Amino acid sequence: MTKKEGKVYLVGAGPGDPGLLTLRAKECIEKAEVIVYDNLANRAFLKYAPKGAELIYAGKQGGRHAMTQDEINMVIVDRAGKGGLVVRLKGGDPFIFGRGGEEAQELALAGIEFEIVPGVTSAIAVPAYAGIPLTHRDFTPTVAFITGHEDPLKEQSGIAWDRISTGAGTLVFLMGMGNIAGIAENLIRNGRPADTPVAVIQKGTVAEQKTVVGPLKDIANIAREKGLKPPAIIVVGEVVGLRRQLAWFDKRPLFGKRIVVTRAREQASTFLAALSELGADCIEFPTIEVVPPSSFNGLDGAIADLERYQWVIFTSVNGVKFFFERLRFHGKDSRSLKGMRVAAIGARTGDAIKDNGIIPDLVPEEFRAESVVEAFHKEDVEGLRILLPRAAQARELLPVELEKMGASVHVVEAYRTVKAHGDKSIVRELMEEKQIHMVTFTSSSTVHNFVEAFDEEGELFFRWMENVSVACIGPVTAETAEKRGLKVSLVAGEYTVESLTRSIVEYFEKRDSHAKP
Repeated sequence: MTKKEGKVYLVGAGPGDPGLLTLRAKECIEKAEVIVYDNLANRAFLKYAPKGAELIYAGKQGGRHAMTQDEINMVIVDRAGKGGLVVRLKGGDPFIFGRGGEEAQELALAGIEFEIVPGVTSAIAVPAYAGIPLTHRDFTPTVAFITGHEDPLKEQSGIAWDRISTGAGTLVFLMGMGNIAGIAENLIRNGRPADTPVAVIQKGTVAEQKTVVGPLKDIANIAREKGLKPPAIIVVGEVVGLRRQLAWFDKRPLFGKRIVVTRAREQASTFLAALSELGADCIEFPTIEVVPPSSFNGLDGAIADLERYQWVIFTSVNGVKFFFERLRFHGKDSRSLKGMRVAAIGARTGDAIKDNGIIPDLVPEEFRAESVVEAFHKEDVEGLRILLPRAAQARELLPVELEKMGASVHVVEAYRTVKAHGDKSIVRELMEEKQIHMVTFTSSSTVHNFVEAFDEEGELFFRWMENVSVACIGPVTAETAEKRGLKVSLVAGEYTVESLTRSIVEYFEKRDSHAKP
């Protein structure tokens, strides 16, 4: 049997914003057997890792090393030497002050195949997110990248301060917060004007991004007074002044807000995209999964006898999806609904029906069962048969009220929502550190499952939630949240994720305006 050949991918994960991970980096993570990751590599990327992949934390924070560089080298050589597919996931770019070159040398000496996957370096991305172009035809055509954290064992600086201080229009220092006073002193001593604009950008491209600006002579004191801490980028040069005009990232309405989305992963993409576009740092924590019914007998029977029904009511996009998938499974399509009238709860459900070639006859404005009941009061349904393909567990209000009107309602299970069993460690850690601003709920089941995910924490969980705003899509979900011991901060005016998104923006705008002195 041929021995399996190992390989190492030295992957740049970018500066932190999940959207800045390259497609190639994602491909590598998705097939990795071992991932050795840094503190600066956004841990959200680990969700792309295959189940069973070995995850090894090798980060450094505040001078504390989880592993030394020699230990990291040994691990990646060892795992690849045993035939493993290893991803060394590094913040930024592996070859820009990332010690990727040293790791590649170790692999080359060991005869192990490797590939370099460049990442978006924080040296470029972080100033861009702060509204600072590193070059500009009206200011400077030159830029230099410099380490702000030289090897402390070196007898003398490797930086030619007499040349670099005035040799480039823009200077970008990485990992320089601990040495910012010395950097400023060296630059001024070697000819850089003391009033040169400087920006210090902390945790760029993510929710905690914070930027302070000041003259070179004072920037160390300003940064200290503002409480800036590593990791941070220091930008020196006249281009810093453009931030007043070009700042964009921290001007978005939900900038700095970390929001947990508990919706099922299959449905969360639009909601996540909308919140992220508005500046929120979204934590995807699905508490439910949408799965096929425990048995297709009921749905199959209804599909076989569709001509018996005069109405079909779809209460969700999921109901539409599973119904038409099963219809096609039986070799049928929308023509099988000929002669039937179709109702939908909510515009999004109506759109899903249209995607299957049918224009709904009835789409109540509000996304809730009560609206359907109200709409059907205008219809004569006495003696009619109505098909209701929906979730296994749902409110009984709709079929009960329709039967009061004289209709015969046939409820069939089209799908189930079950509890998701995702990793709660990131959410738990952020809640404990008071780094979560809001949790969103789009159904009662998301509430139940979220609370139950923290059963082990007991009362500690509810103390954490005292610092977290709770947003609900409608009054039924809000009522469930309150019964589970959560304080509801807002309820969407309309029962859609679009309305919920607008309500979240309005909530934070109002709250933040009241907080300003």
